[in-house]
Amino acid sequence: MKKSKLSFLIFLFPFILTAQDYYFPPLLGNEWETISPTDAGLCTDDLDSLSTFLVEKNTKAFIILKDGKIAFEEYYNGFGQDSVWYWASAAKTLTGYLVGVAQEEGLLNLDDKTSDYLGEGWTIAPSDKEDLITIRHQLSMSTGLDDGVPDPDCLDASCLQYLADAGDRWSYHNAPYRLLQNVVGNASGQTFQNYTFQKIMLKTGLTGAWVDYVFFSKPRSMARFGSLILNKGNWNGTTVLADQNYQTEMINTSQNFNQSYGYLWWLNGKGTHMLPSSQFVFNSDIIPNAPDEMFAALGKNDQKLYVIPSQNIVVVRMGESSGVSLFALSTFDDQLWGILKNVICDETNAVENISNEAIKIFPNPASTELFFEERGGYEIDQIKIFNTLGQLVKREKINSTQIDISEFLKGTYFIQLLDEKENILSVKKFFKL
Repeated sequence: MKKSKLSFLIFLFPFILTAQDYYFPPLLGNEWETISPTDAGLCTDDLDSLSTFLVEKNTKAFIILKDGKIAFEEYYNGFGQDSVWYWASAAKTLTGYLVGVAQEEGLLNLDDKTSDYLGEGWTIAPSDKEDLITIRHQLSMSTGLDDGVPDPDCLDASCLQYLADAGDRWSYHNAPYRLLQNVVGNASGQTFQNYTFQKIMLKTGLTGAWVDYVFFSKPRSMARFGSLILNKGNWNGTTVLADQNYQTEMINTSQNFNQSYGYLWWLNGKGTHMLPSSQFVFNSDIIPNAPDEMFAALGKNDQKLYVIPSQNIVVVRMGESSGVSLFALSTFDDQLWGILKNVICDETNAVENISNEAIKIFPNPASTELFFEERGGYEIDQIKIFNTLGQLVKREKINSTQIDISEFLKGTYFIQLLDEKENILSVKKFFKL
């Protein structure tokens, strides 16, 4: 019993320290603490290149938060701090988050039939096929409804046509997603706008409005949402969403077809991905130049919210289309991260560039123990292990070539291997079975 309590405290204590160190702006007003790019660990030599690129690609607003503080903030083409812009499909993640809140309140369950909230006949699929569709399928883009209809935004039953059984196909289909807002509205007995206001805006200072299922806000409000996600539902001591299981599921693979898609979030570092309007599986990460751990809210015309948990970094981009693609995911993302990886030049990037192959860890995935093999003369003194939200879950001195992970929850983790001077020798990703 004592060992169990001690393990829990070891797990919890680093998170408490992290939460205390993270900055949250006041709920009202424009006050927001800043940090110089240098103090934030940014490589200032590349900031001019970043600004030039952003201007060339029709950007209106760009923000980098480090530990919650503004490390870089620029506005272009007559846009300003108080200007309002749309999130496009990046707001899908805001909807998905509110589904989690509604489930936590007992208003719905992800495995409930969608027809429980929209009524029978909300599609023109055969009734037995319609009954297969759940809220979870809406969140994971796996309803099986045909995304090839003339108007994929149409919410009329005649536009919601059966193509495959729910769960048997992934397709980026706007209409079933949009109806999630109707599901939450009917479950809560209030408008989705009011539910957003009560459950997120009042608690975080986020401002904005839903207009025809699309969210509009100031750029800093998108940054606030990124901070909320990064801090796992906690805003400066106020709990917005306590359900950690939901928040973990939200940013992990949600179905068997598109490994790079969670609950309306795009996931990097998965090795394969699919694109909207396509059933082809690409054998690459969604954004090869970005950190593997990164997850993102992506919207049409390059509305972007990127979250990098282990570095406590949130990046926001709003603007017109970069001219590369109309889809939420475009080659603009990788072009941008080709520059950003040189700007966000923290120790993790440095290690990956210098000695990513210097140390091998195995097996991967692992269930109870990890083993490591030193190469190239590097001597490991200690390890740090982080979950996908950047929380330090284990730190210990190394006196053998194995690490006990038996008490870890199933999921993805990142391990830092350090020398006796606490220089990071390598950063590796592993999966706990």
